[in-house]
Amino acid sequence: MHAIPDLTLNDGQRIPQLGYGTFQVPPEETAAAVRAALDAGYRHIDTAQLYHNERGVGEGVRDSGLARNDVYVTTKLSTGAHVPDDTRRAFDGSLEALGTDHVDLFLIHWPMVLSYGGDFVSTWRVLEEFKADGRARSIGVSNFRIVDLQRLLEETGTIPAVNQIEVNPYFSNDPLRAFGHEHGIITEAWSPLAQGAALGEPAVQQVAARRGQTASQVIMRWHIERGDIVFPKTMSPERMRENLDVFDFALEAEDLVALATIDRGPGGRTGADPDTFDYKPA
Repeated sequence: MHAIPDLTLNDGQRIPQLGYGTFQVPPEETAAAVRAALDAGYRHIDTAQLYHNERGVGEGVRDSGLARNDVYVTTKLSTGAHVPDDTRRAFDGSLEALGTDHVDLFLIHWPMVLSYGGDFVSTWRVLEEFKADGRARSIGVSNFRIVDLQRLLEETGTIPAVNQIEVNPYFSNDPLRAFGHEHGIITEAWSPLAQGAALGEPAVQQVAARRGQTASQVIMRWHIERGDIVFPKTMSPERMRENLDVFDFALEAEDLVALATIDRGPGGRTGADPDTFDYKPA
């Protein structure tokens, strides 16, 4: 199996291009899943405060026997913690749950333009504190639209290292990706397989048969060749290894044409839309 390539972020830090996503991994099963992913060869683990499994991620990293600096750990700010002092408390809670003195990447999970009137700028300035004191090696955002990124670029001094957004063959999200690329912001793709729906798509199956790969490998390779960071989620060690085994083949022009035919634009979303997503406290 070939080594996972690193990408260089706009702050000079390096990040593995393929990682293991823990969204919807039950907290009680997270440590074992993370350990299995690291055993399979992953070195980038993505979690979030909203997933309620940071403690399991930390346990899995420790149980792996790998040095902390050999595992890239990302987590994200809860939607209910955008007030600056709440942001600081939430970040401290993440470090405690993960059992580490730093995270490699810390993201604002959602811009929360409805609940907080778009006051993610003050939240971002707190993330700049975390980067300045070294407790977050890099900082970025998730689910930010072009208008949100423009505001950060205009009003703050730090360009996000990444924007983690939904991207899959049904929803290529190219205008947002292009804006990020233009400004040195790398795209991270969540829901990379369209929650599994794209695996049975005839065009994907045809490309897989042509290349002698699985449908999942074809889609993972599509993400990799587009230059995005991607982290599929699976609980199966076999599937974990399958999703890693994508660095010894390439997609041809005819494959890319075939995959482009299934792009549905915004209608291809499988998850929440930042235009309408809102957080309502219990």
